[in-house]
Amino acid sequence: MSVLNRHNPQTGRGAVSNPQGRYESTRGEAADDGWGILDEPLPPLQTTMQVDVTRSIIARNKSPDISFSQSINPYRGCEHGCIYCFARPTHAYFNLSSGLDFETRLFYKPDAAKLLKEELAAKNYVCSPIALGTNTDPYQPVEREYRVTRQILETLSACNHPATIVTKGAAIIERDVELLADMASRKLMAVFISITTLDKNLK
Repeated sequence: MSVLNRHNPQTGRGAVSNPQGRYESTRGEAADDGWGILDEPLPPLQTTMQVDVTRSIIARNKSPDISFSQSINPYRGCEHGCIYCFARPTHAYFNLSSGLDFETRLFYKPDAAKLLKEELAAKNYVCSPIALGTNTDPYQPVEREYRVTRQILETLSACNHPATIVTKGAAIIERDVELLADMASRKLMAVFISITTLDKNLK
């Protein structure tokens, strides 16, 4: 976790600070040593990507409060940086902050499509719609380059497997419109797009 001055917050992101992670064994705090460094503007934070080495890709739940039983999250952390996101505290498992770390220190799953193919081929697999975008947005900005979501969709389409997507990345999802439309024509896909706006007339 990086230490930020609470009186000179980071700008240009959803969060303005990096609160202490719940599992961290040490604590750091910016201290003014008289050189005036704490008053200098902070440089823009760059997004960094790390490989998430995972052995399985489909997450399952049995909660009566959730409308799906299977989900896939191609990424951990989310560059959209919505301050209200319920998934922010999950970064604590990496000893990272739910603040700026959640939206700048991201993890991606390059083997997601391969793992998915193996799990779908398992003899005991029971088909049920897979929800994408349940914890972090599958069409966040880094998807343009990493294409993890695209590879997952290609696998699901080839296997005639139903899925749903929740995203606010409308500009990126346009790239996959033909694939999504093809899946929808086979009753395999439902896409839900949330629109963020300050225009009260659009509510």
